[in-house]
Amino acid sequence: MDSSSLLTNQLLIAMPGMADPNFSTTVTLICEHNDDGALGIIINRPLNLKLSGLFEQLAVDDANPEAAGRPVMAGGPVGTERGFVLHDKEHSFENTLTVSEDIHLTLSRDVIDAMAVGDGPEKSLVAIGYAGWEAGQIEAEMLANTWLSVAATPELVFDIPFEERWNSAARLLGIDIARIAPDAGHA
Repeated sequence: MDSSSLLTNQLLIAMPGMADPNFSTTVTLICEHNDDGALGIIINRPLNLKLSGLFEQLAVDDANPEAAGRPVMAGGPVGTERGFVLHDKEHSFENTLTVSEDIHLTLSRDVIDAMAVGDGPEKSLVAIGYAGWEAGQIEAEMLANTWLSVAATPELVFDIPFEERWNSAARLLGIDIARIAPDAGHA
């Protein structure tokens, strides 16, 4: 694997001592990591917004009721005027990035339009905003014990209840995150 994409398809699990309120107790899926930096979507911070509100903002009429009731995530503090859709691989859309064989990220409106008429991906997560890191920043944060990292699973991204994702992601590493002290140390 190219070392510049090592964190792509990894879940970053915020350590208990995370001081930044944007990331405290979050799980972030890294969708792209290269020499220019990294882009991720927080997958466990539901907003007080349903897809119906997003459909309304986009002037979508007669939206599918099941899709309209789905929650929208706070994907991160950057680009909060933009929408991002993590979804399974069953559909192809205009501007889609392959995160893994089972997880794709679409940035174009066609995925929202498909969801509105009930023809969208079976599994999806809609987010407003994203988490971004400049070149070398995420690596420095990892060395400072700010994050734990584990390979993403579609189940954790799409199926586990939002409020359980932080603990569930840490359990993938065999860690009970509630037992970790908030102050990091180095051996």
